[in-house]
Amino acid sequence: MGDLLTTGQAAIMLRSSRAHVVDLCLRGLLPYVRVGGQRRIRRADVEALIQPGLSRDETESLWLHRAVAGKVVANPPALLAAAAINLRRLRRLHPSGENWEWLDRWDALLDDGVEAVLDALTSNSEHAVGLRRASPFAGVLSEVERRTILLAYAESRRGHARRMRADQLERVLRSV
Repeated sequence: MGDLLTTGQAAIMLRSSRAHVVDLCLRGLLPYVRVGGQRRIRRADVEALIQPGLSRDETESLWLHRAVAGKVVANPPALLAAAAINLRRLRRLHPSGENWEWLDRWDALLDDGVEAVLDALTSNSEHAVGLRRASPFAGVLSEVERRTILLAYAESRRGHARRMRADQLERVLRSV
């Protein structure tokens, strides 16, 4: 629960008003959960807004893995078993190197259970982005589901401004 922030705490981090944070939540730009009727926001999601570091490929991967998370929620034993099988296959394909470290981390996450896996699939954190690069959830989404998600992602980006450089973002945040 210590990783969940109130809208007021998120507003302080974002140097904005609480109303602006609520608006971001309502527009779907800032994921939240309700705890006792109040919105709670993951610290990693707020930090990702402060320093939006996801590339287009990483964002597409996040969208795809959020869909995978939905399937994990619907049938945890089957999806975690499929991931474990894929991990064994990936270990045979990559007996050493950088991928091995991420495969070890996935192994530990699968042992930690559904909550840990869901966090890795849906978080904007740097660690989760690295994990998704070596995801053991290949084949969970059908090709039709995959195309539908990528099309929805492309549609959501239509008309959006380009990503701001870090130095520009810092200047804007200071001026607010």
